[in-house]
Amino acid sequence: MKNKKILALPIALAVAAGGYGAYQFGVSQGMKTMPAEHAAPAPARKPLYWQDPMVPGQKFDKPGKSPYMDMQLVPVYGGADGDDGNVTISPRVQQNLGVRTALVTSGRLAPGVVAVGSVAYNERDVALVQARSNGFIERLYVRAPLDPVRKGQPLAELYVPDWIAAQEEYLAARRMQGGDTASLVDGARQRMRLAGMSEAQIQLVEASGKVHPRITITAPASGVVAELGAREGMTVAPGALLFRINGLSTVWVNADVPESVAARVRPGDAAEARAQALPGSVFKGKVGAVLPEVNPATRTLKARIELANPGGQLVPGMYASVTFASGRGADVLLVPTEAVIQTGTRSIVLLARDGGKFQPADVELGTESNGMTEIRKGLAAGQKIVLSGQFLLDSEASLKGTATRMGDARDDGMTTGAKK
Repeated sequence: MKNKKILALPIALAVAAGGYGAYQFGVSQGMKTMPAEHAAPAPARKPLYWQDPMVPGQKFDKPGKSPYMDMQLVPVYGGADGDDGNVTISPRVQQNLGVRTALVTSGRLAPGVVAVGSVAYNERDVALVQARSNGFIERLYVRAPLDPVRKGQPLAELYVPDWIAAQEEYLAARRMQGGDTASLVDGARQRMRLAGMSEAQIQLVEASGKVHPRITITAPASGVVAELGAREGMTVAPGALLFRINGLSTVWVNADVPESVAARVRPGDAAEARAQALPGSVFKGKVGAVLPEVNPATRTLKARIELANPGGQLVPGMYASVTFASGRGADVLLVPTEAVIQTGTRSIVLLARDGGKFQPADVELGTESNGMTEIRKGLAAGQKIVLSGQFLLDSEASLKGTATRMGDARDDGMTTGAKK
């Protein structure tokens, strides 16, 4: 038995050695046949630091829970392309920050200038009624300013003594017989004209053969009596203003346009006016003139818009909001105004790139209207830009760029406390 035990020990050692050799052979063969993609895992990128997305100015040297918010710290990696301005944010963090994006578009930006003005009479739609001879106002039909009148409506009745002599002379010349009476009649008719009688009044005397010392003055146009210079029983002289009638079929709106955008408002541009006193009503017209005078107190220019006024709804003194529009201009690059960050010295838009990367881009701004801003330089059509959360991203991009330029992005002395 003792000899058998001694013989079994070398056999066991030989079997163990053979098994180990077979294992090493199998491992080497397996490594040779393993596909290249499973040969060894790719080395993981090492974060530069960890941060709280809501407090991007604070940096931490290891992961953990944020001391500021109830959330885990987010790793920040160095850009593979070496661009100091790039920031990489995971999709989960983008969702937490509410990051929204949009595309840079190309289109025509309407001026869309909005100004506030007041309604005034159209000074080109004015009719004056004056006395043409000495007389007396015996009866007044319109007694108060701003009374509405219609064309042809009686306004006043005048007694004109000077007309009596001229009309009697004319009628006497007509009753004369002989060959030379024609020249006398023509002369008498001319003296009636000089006395201030109209052709209609002269024809009335000729047709009736009677003296008409009184005249009824009628309204030459429809509107309102803007100025009343006549009173019953008063004496009037030739040229005295009796009535000033302003039409209301059209009105002016004198809008105060800031001088900074006055160049975008030109005569002939279409305009729409809306009055608070008439909700839902839109009055369309055109810019008649931009007055060449700047108000030194408000730094505005007057733009005069002529509007059709059906039914006389717009009355002088009423406030109105005016929107100017124009078909001029070419297609330009447009971005939502909320995407632009203005620091006071420059304007920035954040570009959203593939892989969750964001990069700030300096832009040159143009005009702004209806929530859209023109981009003159710095972007191209089709690029994706950030609409919300861009302030945090831009802050992080600025901090990262500064840290990289200073050479302390991978500082081994970083502690758990925050680094500015």
